[in-house]
Amino acid sequence: MTEPDDYITEAEDAAAEEDGEVTGLPYRDGVGVMLFNASGRVFVARRIDIPSEAWQMPQGGIDPGETLRAAALRELEEEIGTAKAEVMAEGRDWLTYEFPHWLLPNVWDGHYRGQRQKWFAMRFTGDDADINIATETPEFLDWKWEDIKLLPEIIVPFKRRLYQDIISEFRHLALPRGDVS
Repeated sequence: MTEPDDYITEAEDAAAEEDGEVTGLPYRDGVGVMLFNASGRVFVARRIDIPSEAWQMPQGGIDPGETLRAAALRELEEEIGTAKAEVMAEGRDWLTYEFPHWLLPNVWDGHYRGQRQKWFAMRFTGDDADINIATETPEFLDWKWEDIKLLPEIIVPFKRRLYQDIISEFRHLALPRGDVS
């Protein structure tokens, strides 16, 4: 995959948005999961299709007729091989992020400007051995449990604000099991 700098500068990206190339496109609706382990750390994984050290939390689309909660649990199963989790909280609002201009043609054939997501905080109820990223259609190369404070530093830059918003909403849940009030 070509690196972003080979495509377009940030100034060119902003100019493309001002010209309406990005703003005229809709957001794709989806869900995301901030999955906490018993120690209060957050599950993150490194994508298979992005050659970088960028990590992300599980996320994905919503199937027709599917509830948001069911979509979030299905995405866990599809992406990390298990849905052993209990919902602790649902985000108050839909959160959005936009793809950088250089990435638009490569994601969903350029039909969306980014994603509009409903996020869930969940507590992982299984063992680490239950996690299997070698799923039927693997999306990740590696995974780890990370401190919630470090998430904005390890995510791709265009999702940084999104992750800061998620952390603000669910930070109070990043406690060892039994300490959640």
